[in-house]
Amino acid sequence: MYQDIDFSSIPIGIKCVESYRVGDGDIAKHVGSLSTPSMILFMEMTAMRCVEKYLPLGYTTVGYSVNVRHVSPAPPGATVWVEAVLISRDNRKLVFSVKAFVGERLIGEGLHERYIVSVERFLDKIRRSLSS
Repeated sequence: MYQDIDFSSIPIGIKCVESYRVGDGDIAKHVGSLSTPSMILFMEMTAMRCVEKYLPLGYTTVGYSVNVRHVSPAPPGATVWVEAVLISRDNRKLVFSVKAFVGERLIGEGLHERYIVSVERFLDKIRRSLSS
């Protein structure tokens, strides 16, 4: 199914930046700052949105791997801006360099891998796993 689709139109080096407000649900309550899972979610969302306009109808990306360091806190109410840069593409596998900042201060960085999938095929897989 994926062999007939050429994903080479997704440009290596494409860079996307999005900002997020640190809300109550994003806080690690025991330390009072942005949780690592929330920072990773911001990174994944930015990477996903970065390539979606290049995908054929009926396709999306799913997160596969995350390798990031959370190096500095972000307080409640802060604006976190995330940069995702596509650094490699191997057919359906996309690798992003991701960084998160509050102002000019780096709060997290690393690599994030995503795979291009057919939405229909992915949902079928979910349905089959639920009925097993």
